[in-house]
Parts: sequence; C-alpha cells; structure tokens
Amino acid sequence: MSELYAARRARLRDRCAATGSTAALISRPANVRYLTGCAPSGAALLLGPAADVLLCGAPLTGDPSEGRPAEDIRVTVLPARDGDPVVAGADLAVRAGATTLAVEEHHLTVARHRALGRTAPRLRLADVACAVEAQRLIKDDDEISCLRIAAEITDQALGELLESILVGRTERHLALELERRLVDHGADGPAFATSVATGPHSGRPGHLPTDRRVEEGDFLSVGLGANYRGYRCEIGRTFVIGTTPADWQIELYDLVFAAQRAGREALAPGVECREVDRVTRHLLESAGHGERLGPWTGHGVGLEIDEDPQLSPAAMGKLDACVPVTVEPGVHIPGRGGVRIDDTLVVRPEADGGPELLTITTKELLAL
Repeated sequence: MSELYAARRARLRDRCAATGSTAALISRPANVRYLTGCAPSGAALLLGPAADVLLCGAPLTGDPSEGRPAEDIRVTVLPARDGDPVVAGADLAVRAGATTLAVEEHHLTVARHRALGRTAPRLRLADVACAVEAQRLIKDDDEISCLRIAAEITDQALGELLESILVGRTERHLALELERRLVDHGADGPAFATSVATGPHSGRPGHLPTDRRVEEGDFLSVGLGANYRGYRCEIGRTFVIGTTPADWQIELYDLVFAAQRAGREALAPGVECREVDRVTRHLLESAGHGERLGPWTGHGVGLEIDEDPQLSPAAMGKLDACVPVTVEPGVHIPGRGGVRIDDTLVVRPEADGGPELLTITTKELLAL
C-alpha cells in the first residue's frame, strides 16, 4: 500500500512542479487520507523538497477511523497541543529550502492564510486548487474494493433490521439500531447520519429521526451507509408497514422505481452527468411531481459521502469508468409521505457489463 500512496503523491508533486511550486501543503482531511492513508483530526501533509511529513496536533490514536500512515510518511507531532499543523508545515517548508508553497485555498480559513503569511513572509503561496479532488475522482481497485465491503456491511445491517418487529418503535430507535449493526458488521462507523422516516415524514431527503412511532400502513423510508477504511457508500429503501400497500402507495413507488432504474441504466463512460439527472427527473416531472424534486439525482462517493461528480441539471462534464456514484430519486407528498430509492454504483463500460451495483438489498415494495 505504501507504493500506492507514494504514486499518488508523486502525481501531485509533478503537477505542482509544473506550475513552479517546490512544495505543497495539503489540509483537507479527505485529501490528506488519500495521499497518506491516515487523517488524524486537524492534520496537514507537507510534500516537501526533501521529505513528505504528516504534521499532527496530537499523537495518533490508532483508531481505525483515522487510518494508518503509509510506511514512507514521516509523522511529526507538534510539541504544543494548541499548535497549528498548517502553520508548522509552512515553517518546515521554509527551513527545507522551499521558495513557493502550493496550498488548498478552498480549504484554508482567512485566519490560517494570514498566519501563513506571518510565519513565512518570504514564501510565495500558490493555489493547488482542487488537484487532489481531481485525482480522487476515478477510483482504483483498492478503493472500489473498500466501497464493495462498505456496501456489503450496509446491506447486512438493513437486512437484519427488516427481519425484526418494527411497529411501535420510534424513528430514533431504529436509526440507532442500524448504526450499531453497521459497527457490529465491521464498519468504522456510519458514513453519514442515518435517516429513518415514517408515515408523513417518509420520502424526505436527509430526514433527521424523531420520536414518531412506526404505525400500521406507514411508508418507512431508510437512508444509511457504512464507513469502511474511510470509504463511504449509501443506500435508501422504502417499505410499507404491516399491511397490503394502498393503491396510491403502489403507484408512487412504481413511479420512483422506474425513475431510479432509468438513472441507473443511463450510467456509462462518456455520458454527460446532467443527462443522468434528465432521464431520471423527466419521469417524475411528467407525473406532476416536478416541484417536489430535489436539486440533484445523485453524486459521487468515496472518502467523502458527497463528492464529484454531481448528477444535477446544471452539472458539467461527463462520466468516466471506475467512478462510483449514487442514483437517489425521491418524491415526498406533504401530509402523506413518500418514496426514496437510493443505490451506490460504479460506472463501467457496456463491454464490462455496464454499471456495477454495489448495494443489492431488494427494491421490491415489501410489506414488513
């Protein structure tokens, strides 16, 4: 694995050198982890003229959630617990002979940027922009393997919940149980705040669980995902509780399912990101739900739960192979509830079988 991280850093170093930067300072946590295998809270990575150094404000904890640094990374713990690893990185770059330092301006605060200027007034600061995010877009085999395992854990946790008694339990209780099951099956933790929505709450995107209890005849929509070695997946499903679905529930579910299937089938290398959103959104708008739709159909996943590319009406760019994305349309009808169906997939060419579905829990409308 050390060779993998070294190759990633080499690509970034070459890009910085091409723009005249003799060193780079990376501070965005997901980018630090991508380049080193480890991202302690507040840490910064200096790609220096002589060595690559991970600067930390406190000793590594060994917690799986922060990862483990690659063997060729030098780890330096600042002597003062209130020291700033970013500022310390700039000082170290100067002492190593750097004249120009590339920084992630989109992540630095104004206060930090000013502190860099005070610490190293003769060091010219350049913007590395989103160079690391661009590298992260296409996933390698190791990253996709982590995403597959995250999806397997998520499917297991959701499947076990569906086998239990749900009537009378609160949204909050069910969300906590799902997150416990994720950890029980090997996750470092949830990929994001688990959403459980019942009855009139169902179908709301990102609904925060309440003390509302599950009742007979409710729609129950669930959104969850596992964080495994830093990589995050996402799944969303909707069910009916304890009875045969009503006609309006079947009709709405079939509509959202058709839209989600259209989005999944549109995923292919070279397809415009906004085209995936268009084919998904078109079915829901044609049925009169245009005003109830969210701003996007899906997004990339990886070391963060919301990465590029964005699948939205205004999205620019085209899909590439080996890019994992979500397809997650939903409709919420105020006062009644709604449906959300969400999968994580990896874009693949048709010659390789088309998009690879990572989250495989059934999308049949089950009565639980």
